[in-house]
Amino acid sequence: MIYRILQEPEINRHLFSGFIRRQKVDLCWRRSKDQWIIKSDPFTDDWDETDYSSLIASLKETVLLGGAVFGAFENERLTGFASVPPQRLGSCAQYLSLENLFVSEPFRGNGVGTRLFLLCADWAREHGGKRLYISAHSAVETQAFYRGLGCIEAQEYSRKHVEKEPFDCQLEYPL
Repeated sequence: MIYRILQEPEINRHLFSGFIRRQKVDLCWRRSKDQWIIKSDPFTDDWDETDYSSLIASLKETVLLGGAVFGAFENERLTGFASVPPQRLGSCAQYLSLENLFVSEPFRGNGVGTRLFLLCADWAREHGGKRLYISAHSAVETQAFYRGLGCIEAQEYSRKHVEKEPFDCQLEYPL
């Protein structure tokens, strides 16, 4: 597996031609009366062409503004990616945000996501971040992944992230 920073010109629809976003979800973490509980809420998460267009525009913007987009490749095929925009969040500008972390379905469970996460954490630390902010999918498996890396509930919630994805769990990772 090869991990590297992506450049703006290579971020296009072709880059994602073999990428499988699909995630079948059953159990999710939900906030209920100031506590987290696990509830059954079955659905399948996937992207359509509109989602890919938005993703590509967002990743290009991240690079153009001075953030980082990392890619994982096997035989020149994208197997995972993650991004950290340069904008700071939080009352003391202590957070840099992990905006994307996705691994193609056939490659999950093989350390690709962990390696991408750690590359993003290193980049955020090198760019003055004190904590990595993660608005993470509420699926039990996704939460187990982030918690296993040492992520905890965010001390401050980003209103922008909560409004965009109200069921996400807001996490942070100390750098």
